[in-house]
Amino acid sequence: MVTEASTYLFHATKRRVYFRNVSILIPMTWKSKSEYFIPKQESYDQADVIVANPYLKYGDDPYTLQYGRCGEKGKYIHFTPNFLLTNNFHIYGSRGRVFVHEWAHLRWGIFDEYNVDQPFYISRKNTIEATRCSTHITGINVVFKKCPGGSCITSLCRRDSQTGLYEAKCTFLPKKSQTAKESIMFMPSLHSVTEFCTEKTHNTEAPNLQNKMCNGKSTWDVIMNSVDFQNTSPMTEMNPPTHPTFSLLKSKQRVVCLVLDKSGSMSAEDRLFRMNQAAELYLIQVIEKGSLVGMVTFDSVAEIQNHLTRITDDNVYQKITAKLPQVANGGTSICRGLKAGFQAIIHSDQSTSGSEIILLTDGEDNEINSCFEDVKRSGAIIHTIALGPSAAKELETLSNMTGGYRFFANKDITGLTNAFSRISSRSGSITQQAIQLESKALKITGRKRVNGTVPVDSTVGNDTFFVVTWTIQKPEIVLQDPKGKTYKTSDFKEDKLNIRSARLQIPGIAETGTWTYSLLNNHASSQMLTVTVTTRARSPTTPPVIATAHMSQHTAHYPSPMIVYAQVSQGFLPVLGISVIAIIETEDGHQVTLELWDNGAGADTVKNDGIYSRYFTDYYGNGRYSLKVHAQARNNTARLNLRQPQNKVLYVPGYVENGKIILNPPRPEVKDDLAKAKIEDFSRLTSGGSFTVSGAPPPGNHPSVFPPSKITDLEAKFKEDYIQLSWTAPGNVLDKGKANSYVIRISKSFMDRQEDFDNATLVNTSNLIPKEAGSKENFEFKPEHFRVENGTKFYISVQAINEANLISEVSHIVQAIKFIPLPEDSVHDLGTKISEITLAILGLPMIFSVF
Repeated sequence: MVTEASTYLFHATKRRVYFRNVSILIPMTWKSKSEYFIPKQESYDQADVIVANPYLKYGDDPYTLQYGRCGEKGKYIHFTPNFLLTNNFHIYGSRGRVFVHEWAHLRWGIFDEYNVDQPFYISRKNTIEATRCSTHITGINVVFKKCPGGSCITSLCRRDSQTGLYEAKCTFLPKKSQTAKESIMFMPSLHSVTEFCTEKTHNTEAPNLQNKMCNGKSTWDVIMNSVDFQNTSPMTEMNPPTHPTFSLLKSKQRVVCLVLDKSGSMSAEDRLFRMNQAAELYLIQVIEKGSLVGMVTFDSVAEIQNHLTRITDDNVYQKITAKLPQVANGGTSICRGLKAGFQAIIHSDQSTSGSEIILLTDGEDNEINSCFEDVKRSGAIIHTIALGPSAAKELETLSNMTGGYRFFANKDITGLTNAFSRISSRSGSITQQAIQLESKALKITGRKRVNGTVPVDSTVGNDTFFVVTWTIQKPEIVLQDPKGKTYKTSDFKEDKLNIRSARLQIPGIAETGTWTYSLLNNHASSQMLTVTVTTRARSPTTPPVIATAHMSQHTAHYPSPMIVYAQVSQGFLPVLGISVIAIIETEDGHQVTLELWDNGAGADTVKNDGIYSRYFTDYYGNGRYSLKVHAQARNNTARLNLRQPQNKVLYVPGYVENGKIILNPPRPEVKDDLAKAKIEDFSRLTSGGSFTVSGAPPPGNHPSVFPPSKITDLEAKFKEDYIQLSWTAPGNVLDKGKANSYVIRISKSFMDRQEDFDNATLVNTSNLIPKEAGSKENFEFKPEHFRVENGTKFYISVQAINEANLISEVSHIVQAIKFIPLPEDSVHDLGTKISEITLAILGLPMIFSVF
């Protein structure tokens, strides 16, 4: 597949790029072979391509998880084993062509040029066209009546008397033989299709996602703007390019070394205590059984406290936690700490390549640059945790160069716990990973009690821990399971190291349902208490509901907006109908809370894809910011989305060859089994790591620099003599707050450019008062200044203006057609007789991970 794709891609990009090196990551559970190499920074969760069975058998369509804006990289391509092992050339095209289609989604952030939900539209020439690029692809439009014995009875598509488009069952069948070379993002299965649509061949009218997301730009224009194509020119010496080189990689086991700072500054703000609490939680509750773990502590010198030890039982944990530092003093030498970490790994006959180091420090180190080359050569992955506002600014460089996570923890006492909990195995073994159900900090006044609840859903319950920490005196603890069984303070084990934490491991599998806890602060003074609950999957065969979070980029330069993303899923299926809250914290403890949305508006690209998004613009000075996300399902509103995902190659129903219809097998229908689709209430908490801001003004009132967000879900239709519009309201600042007013323009001519919009007729919106961002707007108006008759088409676009008079981008263009229902026998008379026409419709690095 990849070898064929490399040659196809080379010609599709006009001899510019091909695949040179491909790494295939073999699951740890597979048998080892001599030809397998140890991976360096390659991991399942950062792979470009995932090969895995679908959950609930929702189909084998290849697709790309793509939730960014136009031109932004996607997350991964998902192929099922069935797709790779079954010959479906006639349905999707060859695997190599399918791969290039998906790779263009993933790498260059372009979108599909078909539209399953709107397969036809009426063109500016008044003909019904299929949604496609380019318009040179030809075929027929038919309705299948019956298909007895492999031959089908068909009829021509009739027009719907309400919409003027074809009836719902109308299907386009392309001719097998074509001359059109484009487009790969429409139908790569056609033999003639070898190119992307260019500015010359692009169909700007088609109501597809490419036009909507990329403002009518062609796929090739977007690709050529990618950094991959900066300063590249067609290659002349190679024809065809050399075959890709494949490397087979397999990890033996997970190897982790903690490298912990115990310098003098760690005595401030209880940092040493907090580090020890979080490190203990990691060793007991997060790291997977069977992993090899070592520990190094450092100040101005470093000391190996534990060489690699295999985590098997409680005795092993205790040997490591007993060596956690009790006293903080001395300077800070991060490089000595890292080098000692490498030695601890090598001493145990393990390779540093592919091993992980968790580096935690609160100090600056002027010599950190001196070991960058050693770090690169090691092949290790370094996860960095910056504790407090003075931690070395170069920490992020270590994470970036090794593919590790980056975290920042400061005033939020749970920040360290959240960071350590996120650093679970990246091997794809989701059922073995620790999952955080709760992480809450509670400031309790003297002699007062606080109560709370934690739902434990049926996808989790193994290896469940409740942990309580305190700052002055151990509180009185009462915990009750859903069946009424009570656990008291005496059931919670207190740590021998006096790090002010008590832990209860629930025996066996935790009961499904709502657990309640009560904490009484017996001390006279107020103190900070925390409650943390972790668990693992209930069954190795049923994937748990998981939540992950990240920012759109690691660094932001004001006034560039950022986007917060959270993905909530079970297996590969999106989880819908839940509350997702992001909490972003600055270096001085200032917090911003954002509700994330999966509504296909504002920052959210695709509705109901389980990716919850929101713009972040509340900058509060420069420096590090941390992100955590809490996803909750309440009141039985959560459900799985069983619909096929977007951003995938088109399932071709059949072809016309020599005037004969040749059908492919019907596409397997996935029934929305409501019993399976419903999910009970759950809670998930995850860290989204840290990001760095520069160029921001100091905290306080500063002028608005962000306009309302672009409207991306505008819809229009005629109702009698009125045009009805609907869209999701943007905000005063992108997708937050309330816009000041709307500008709606209407034209009988297609609006290709901004100038066309500016010259179009203004609609009177004086009675239209914008609603709060995220609300549904509905507006109805009569096109007063136009002559309207049967078949009249209008093109409409909208902009929003905020209180600072900043104007949003122009929305995508929608079409409203005045269609007067005609007698049944003349229903196809508009422009052209339907019965008389045949309508035209319709060297990069890469990591594979097999699981």
